[in-house]
Amino acid sequence: MTGRVDSTLSKGLSVIEALAAADKGIGVSELARNLNLTKSNTFRLLQTLIIHGYVKQDQNKQYSATMKAWKIGQMIMEKLDLPRLSISQMQYLSSITGEAVYLSVLDGLSTLYIEKVESTKAIRTYTPKGGNAPIHCVATGKALLAFNYDTLREKLIGNLGSYTDKTITTIEALDVEVDNIRERGVAIDLGEYRAEVLSIAAPVFSSNNEAIASIGISAPAINLSEEDIEKIIHTVKQAAQSLSSTLKDI
Repeated sequence: MTGRVDSTLSKGLSVIEALAAADKGIGVSELARNLNLTKSNTFRLLQTLIIHGYVKQDQNKQYSATMKAWKIGQMIMEKLDLPRLSISQMQYLSSITGEAVYLSVLDGLSTLYIEKVESTKAIRTYTPKGGNAPIHCVATGKALLAFNYDTLREKLIGNLGSYTDKTITTIEALDVEVDNIRERGVAIDLGEYRAEVLSIAAPVFSSNNEAIASIGISAPAINLSEEDIEKIIHTVKQAAQSLSSTLKDI
C-alpha cells in the first residue's frame, strides 16, 4: 500500500531538484512555470528553502541550489563501505588483466586510492593504497573529473601541473578530453603522469547518478599492446557498470 504523500514537501523537493539540474540561476516566474506551480507558492517554497540553507538568491533575484544537499549526500555515502562493495569487481578485473586494480574517490583536485588489488605480473606499477595522484592526468582521476566537471573546471584553471610531455596543461585541451571521456564512458592515461605507465578507468555512479568513485587498472606500458588496451577498456567499463548497479540497489 502506498503511503500518503505530503504535497508541500514534494513541491519543495522538486524545487531543489530543478535548481540543482539548472546550469545557472533561475527566476521565480520561470521556475514556477517549469514546475507547473503558482508563482506565490513557488516564492514561499524558495523562502523556506533559503532559511534552511538549501537555496540561495543572487543580486539579480536568481535562485540556485547550495551545496547543502550535496553535503547530506556525502554524509550518506561515507557510511557506505565502498571497498567492501567493490572488491568482487576489482578481483574480477585483476583476474582478467593481471594488472594492479584501483578504486578511487575525489580528494580535492586529486584522486585518492581507497582500495587496491596488487598486480600478479613480474613487471608492475606501484602506487600504494591511500596514495594520491593529480586528477587531470591519471585515468581514475579523469573518470571522476569528467562527470564532476561543472564543479571542478574553474578550480583547475591555473592548476594543471605538467608531469610528462603528454600531460594536459591547458583548460581548453582538458575540455576536449572531458567531452571524449563522457562520450566513450572511460578514461585513458597514456603516460600523462608517469611516462611509462598506462591506466584505464571508468566512473562508478550512485543511486542518484552521481560519479562518486572510479575503478580501473594501472600497468607498465611494456605490458600492454593496442589490442590489450581495447579489451581492457571493455572489461573496465563492465566492472564499473556492475558496481554502479550494486550501489543503485542499496
